[in-house]
Amino acid sequence: MAAADLARAEVLAGQALAAAPLSPLAHFAKGQVLRVQRRFDEALPERETALASNRNWVSALQAVADCKRYTGSIEDTIPLVERAIRLSPRDPDLGIWYCQIGMVHLLQSRTDEAVVWLERARSAVPEHRPLHPWLASAYALRGETERAAAELAEARRLFGDNRYSSIARLRTIGSFGVPKVRALYETTYFAGLRLAGVPEE
Repeated sequence: MAAADLARAEVLAGQALAAAPLSPLAHFAKGQVLRVQRRFDEALPERETALASNRNWVSALQAVADCKRYTGSIEDTIPLVERAIRLSPRDPDLGIWYCQIGMVHLLQSRTDEAVVWLERARSAVPEHRPLHPWLASAYALRGETERAAAELAEARRLFGDNRYSSIARLRTIGSFGVPKVRALYETTYFAGLRLAGVPEE
């Protein structure tokens, strides 16, 4: 998102909250802006306020789950996403939710489960760019080097911005959350990407 657009969105979300401080949609919008700004600790309560208004609001469920991953409550992520899936089993975002579950499994060193969910995501939304580097990492950690290399090549093709040219570059542009979660990235996701062929520098 362009900086000017993001600044405008921040102003509009603030105006909406000022005009209707009890509006769940205004809180949800504010949470979305804060999330894009990578202000996860601030985004989480806004998203939780939106969810409290309707516990069956699947977009709010997924949004809270997303923030939980970054703020350190990673163990809460999968149950929230699974609840969204139960509530909306034909949702157009289903494949993205599968990917989110796969990511969390990998971060928690459950590599086989990660592959299952990431492959489900690929079947649902093969064009979803984030799933390919995560599959590359997971397959590499399982010793499946050819599959890992193919997924890494697809990730590089789809992103097209050299972010997977090195681990160092990826660190500068990625969002990895609090230190506890960044440490999980180091021991799982980054470790797998190295094995898949991403150099350190």
